[in-house]
This record gives sequence, structure tokens and C-alpha cells, in this order.
Amino acid sequence: MSETVAHLLVDTLARIGVRHIFGIVGDALNPFTEAIRADGRLEWIGVRHEEGAALAAAGQAKLTGRLGVCCGTTGPGGNHLVAGLYEARKDHAPVLAISGGVPSGLRGTDYLQEDDPVSLFRDVSVYSELLASAEQAPALIHQAIAMAYGERGVAHISIPPDIFAANASGPLTSLATLRPRPDVLPDPADIALAASMIGEAKTVAIFCGEGCRGAGDELRALAGLLKAPLLHSYRGKDIMPHDEPLWMGGVGLIGGKPGVDALNDADLLLMLGTDYPYGEFLPSHGRVIQIDERAGVMGRRAPISLGVVGSVRPALLGLLERLPGRLDTAFSDGIFQARQSWDDKLDARADPARSDDRIHPPRLARLLSDLSEENAVIVTDTGEVTLWAGNWTRQKRGQRICGSFNNAAVGTGLGIANGIQALDRKRQVILHVGDGGMSMLMSEFITAVEHDLPIKVVVYDNQGWGLVHLEMEGAGNPAPKGASLMSVDFAAFALACGADGFRVREPARLEESIRTFLALPGPAILHVDVDPNEIPLMPRLDIGQAARFGLAKAKEILLGISGA
Repeated sequence: MSETVAHLLVDTLARIGVRHIFGIVGDALNPFTEAIRADGRLEWIGVRHEEGAALAAAGQAKLTGRLGVCCGTTGPGGNHLVAGLYEARKDHAPVLAISGGVPSGLRGTDYLQEDDPVSLFRDVSVYSELLASAEQAPALIHQAIAMAYGERGVAHISIPPDIFAANASGPLTSLATLRPRPDVLPDPADIALAASMIGEAKTVAIFCGEGCRGAGDELRALAGLLKAPLLHSYRGKDIMPHDEPLWMGGVGLIGGKPGVDALNDADLLLMLGTDYPYGEFLPSHGRVIQIDERAGVMGRRAPISLGVVGSVRPALLGLLERLPGRLDTAFSDGIFQARQSWDDKLDARADPARSDDRIHPPRLARLLSDLSEENAVIVTDTGEVTLWAGNWTRQKRGQRICGSFNNAAVGTGLGIANGIQALDRKRQVILHVGDGGMSMLMSEFITAVEHDLPIKVVVYDNQGWGLVHLEMEGAGNPAPKGASLMSVDFAAFALACGADGFRVREPARLEESIRTFLALPGPAILHVDVDPNEIPLMPRLDIGQAARFGLAKAKEILLGISGA
């Protein structure tokens, strides 16, 4: 007897290594969810909002490079997936999104909840199709997964319930092709030219992005050979531990002045596996070699002299074979000293002696970092909290960092953390989130409780949209009334969900509370009231900007909204 399309899809996903499917049940998905139950190899994790399902699938895909899977039922159920799927689209992570559909015979009649899911998902997907007949199932399922892996993005299939329940035309073949994309070998002529340019440069800086993952040994070797500092994007921060000698820190607001100066002061910049979007921090002189698997990103953020299409690791192996060593360490030594000075400033901002009556966000972020487990995953929501976690976390060897890197969406952290925690319920997963971000999709904490996902959620409560304050004050304008938020007791919310919750207002209780919180076996929320007036360290703050901050603060006091 032939298996149904639903059983074919379940069997395919299980055989290629998928372990979880995130979604909300609905009548259009009934044949699929029944097939999941009957098969037993996949865990169905029922979320409270379909956006949370998409975020969880994206979180898994970002962390592992393996296929994440989410689904939603007809109309609104599928529509809710779209916002969360932009996480996978913008961070180039392979995700399969499955949406239900109206019965085939009713399509085109403006039936209840009917929409055009293929068109709706088109912008967020590298592939979006309707499975119109059971005969198509083997080929279309294979094509969708192949596109998700091949293009590193979202593939979407809409499947009506009658098609889900129909018998497939046959098995799905060529399963061995459904896997992450292998390395791309660069042109040897490009590597030879790059080596020549590097050899002629007096000083070299190396800027590392996500594309450098897995090439840590080669990066160390190249940096040691060239006496070149290694800088990183935020997404690349965890490629090496914080205490790696040549790992000099980040660039931009999530980074510091030493990194920005190193990129611009070096005679030649190597951009490796990064499409860093903030061109204002990159050099304009054009003496840049960019190495990336994606030909379309070459030179779009800063002028370059050479673009090498290929994966970072084989490119570095080729360079290491061609480059002689250097003895002059003056450039890297100078950057190291600048980094030490910048780290001293970060340490001073995290010093508990700064204040005995308020909790400074850097202190909270630093304690969470220092007290985290050696293999913890640090998830960061978007907003001012990203600056605290990004700059005051001292990542350890074996730790990973995840968040909304290129989508930069507020409220995504809970869903991402749930997906990552499902991969290993014994691994510590810590979420840094602001009070604004927490309130956006807080229902996904219920998902964590219901499915025994022991995420540790830390809420930085500054009583408002902190980054909005920062941006407007930097322009000399007072933050609007709408930038403040009503106080919500998230610790009480955790207790109402059947989990643990703590609220901390006093600096003297902070470290002990964090230790207790991180030791808990299940999901928990630590609600921390932080100083809303804290301003992050910035790599570039001129006199004009400082004056505008002061003017904005004065206006807020006059208008009665200071500290809102």
C-alpha cells in the first residue's frame, strides 16, 4: 500500500536528520500531525504563536546549519509564520515552512481563510510552491529541501488537506543530496593574486564574519604569520573565545574603537566571510580583499581591490601555502594595547562599585557572562539590550551566540531560544531581552514551560524602548512619550505559567540571584530593574554628539519625561 503525502514528508524529514517540527495544530494539518504522531521519530512542539514556530526553526538552522522546520494551518496560521521566517532569510539559514491550504476543490472561491500563500511567502522564500496533486509530492518535497540547503534560505510548500491525505506516487529519492552545502573552492589564480597583494602590504588587518566558522585554526595561523589583528562582526564573535590573544574585538556599536581603528589604519584589509552592513565603519581607500562564497556581496559595503569567490577555510589554506612569515609586530601590538585600554573601560562600567542604589546594565551582562556554563548558548534579543550583551559578554571556548543578526527584529529572542534549547535540553541557554522585546511575544515562554525547555530568560527592564531613546537623544531630540512602557512584573508572569521567577532591584542582591537563577532545572525568568539612563560605550562619539545627548536630556527634564 502506498504511503500518504503526509507520511512521505514525515519519513523524509526524519531520514535527513530533522528532529523537531514547530507549529500550531489545525484542521488543514490534521493528516500531517497524525502522521507525526504515528511515526514517532519527530517531536511536535506546539507553540503559542506561529511566529514563535518560525523563530524556533530559524534558531535551530542558524546554530547548526541544518534544516529547521515549522508549519501553520490555513490562512492566518500560515500568515503568522512570515514575520519569523525573515530571521532565516536575512541570516541565510535553511528552513522548510509548511502551510496548510483550503481543500483543492474550493480553491479560488474565496473560501473561509483562503489566501494566496505562494505569493505571500514569495519575498521571504527562495522557493514557494503549492502542492497541487499527490503525484507531485516526491519531486516537489525534494526540490523544496534542496533549495533551502542550496540557497541557504526559506523554502515554502502549501499543502491542502486532501493532498496531505492522498497516496503519494512513490518514494522520495536522492536523499543523500539533501544536506548542507559543501565548501566552495576559490580560483587558484585569485588566491595567488591575493597572496601577492598581502605580501606587498605593510600592515594587514583581518575582519572575520560568520563565513569563518570552522576555520578557527587557519585564522590563528594566518594572523600569527602576518602579525595581523583579528577583528569580528557580532555574528562572528563566538568563533574564538574572548581571551584569544589576536582576537581583538568587534567593530561598530557592538564592538569598540580599537576594531574600527584597526580596519581603517591597516594598509590592507582582509574581509573574510562577512557582508557587514555598516559601511561607515569600513575603510574607503579600496585596499581591501574580500573572500566570500557569495559573488553578489563583493564590494557592496566598501570599495575593494579584489573579490575572491570561495569558502574561507580553503582560501586560507591556499594563502598559508604562499605567504612568508613576518617579524614586525608593531601594528598588532598597538591594536592589542588599544584593546586592553578599551577592555579596561568596559570593566569599569561593569564594576559593582559604581553604584549601590541602581543596577547598571553592563554589570548584569558581565555577571551573566562570567557565571554562564562553558558550553552555554547566549541568545540576545534586539534593542539596547543587544549592546549590553554584545559588548560585555566575554565568550568562552565552546559557547555560542545567537540572535537576530541581520533582521534586527525586536521580540524574536524567546522563539529563537526555544528552538535552540529543544536541540539539547541539558545545554544552558540564556536569553538577554529588554522589557519591550519580552512583551512582544511573551506567550512563547508558555511554550518553554509546556515542553520542558529550560531556557533562562533575563529581562533588562529600563521602562521603555531603550534604543529609541538612544537614537533620538543622539540627534538632540527628547524621547517621545510613546518610548516609555508600562511596568509589567515578568517574574510574576513566570510564576503564573508554573515556572520560577525572580525580580531584582537592589545591586547587592544581583550576583546571588543570578547564581540561584542559573542553577534552576527548568525554565525561569529573572526580571532586573536596570538604570534607564545608562548610555553604552561608543566607538565614535564626537563633541557634537555629546552636546546633542546633553541637550536631549535637558529637554526631557523640562518636559518631565526624564528616565521614562
